[in-house]
Amino acid sequence: MANDFIAPDGYPRCQWCGGAPEFLPYHDNEWGFPVADDQRLFEKLCLESFQSGLSWRTILNKREHFRAAFHHFDFHQIAHFGAGDVQRLLQDAGIIRHRGKIEATINNARRAQEMVELEGSLAAFFWRFEPDASSLPPLQTQA
Repeated sequence: MANDFIAPDGYPRCQWCGGAPEFLPYHDNEWGFPVADDQRLFEKLCLESFQSGLSWRTILNKREHFRAAFHHFDFHQIAHFGAGDVQRLLQDAGIIRHRGKIEATINNARRAQEMVELEGSLAAFFWRFEPDASSLPPLQTQA
C-alpha cells in the first residue's frame, strides 16, 4: 500500500513503524497480539496509563525501568505498596515520576486483585468484552 513503511527486511509495515527504531520490534512482536497472561495485561494497562499525555516512544524507552520499579508488574506485590514505595518511585529517574499515575497504578493493582477474585483472572474479565469475530468489519490493511 502507498502509505506503508518498508522495513529493513523489505516487508511493508504500518506507517507509524518508521517513526522510531523501537517501534518496529514493538509492532512485529506485541502490537495487536492477544494477551491472556494477567501480569502482562496489567503491565499494558499500567504503561498505557503512564503514557497519557506523553509519547509511546518515551514509555518503550523506559519500559525496563518500569518493570524493575514495579516488580515486573506483579499486581499482588504492587497492591502492598505504601507511602514509602510512592516516595521511592517519585525519586526513580528511570520511570515517569507522576504521583497521580504512581498512586493510580497501586490502586489498580488492588482492583486487579479484586477482579481476579470475582472473575478468576484479569484475562477472563477483559476478554469477555471481545466482539464476536463475525460482527467485526473487514480488515482495512494487510500491512
